[in-house]
Amino acid sequence: MNRTFIIVKPDGVRRGLVGEVLNRFEQRGIVIVAAQLRTIETNTAKMHYAEHAEKPFFAGLVEFITSGPSLLAVLEGPQDTWKIVRTMIGATNPAESAPGTIRGDLAVEMGENIIHGSDSAESAQREIALFFPNQQ
Repeated sequence: MNRTFIIVKPDGVRRGLVGEVLNRFEQRGIVIVAAQLRTIETNTAKMHYAEHAEKPFFAGLVEFITSGPSLLAVLEGPQDTWKIVRTMIGATNPAESAPGTIRGDLAVEMGENIIHGSDSAESAQREIALFFPNQQ
């Protein structure tokens, strides 16, 4: 089995979409092996978004992801689970996300696009280690 990582961001939690999001993965046969509702600390958010540190939108990313509770989860499925999850999530910009994807169905703006998902197997390992060190 293969693991990946997601965050239902503060906007998704605030809108009551955690169940809807998790249900989509479960219906697809992806298993939730760890989950925690918590507000991400600023230093952890900075480590999580480190590849964007020099970009003009970095401060906004950190501010948003630390603005309220998020649902952090480790998902498990077949090989390339991260690809399956990313496809189900849809494009970063909800206006470019296909209907049927999480963002295509539930999000309307780029800054609050409901969910984060690891973008590679390597990112999944790094993110799981950062948020769930006992789940590697």
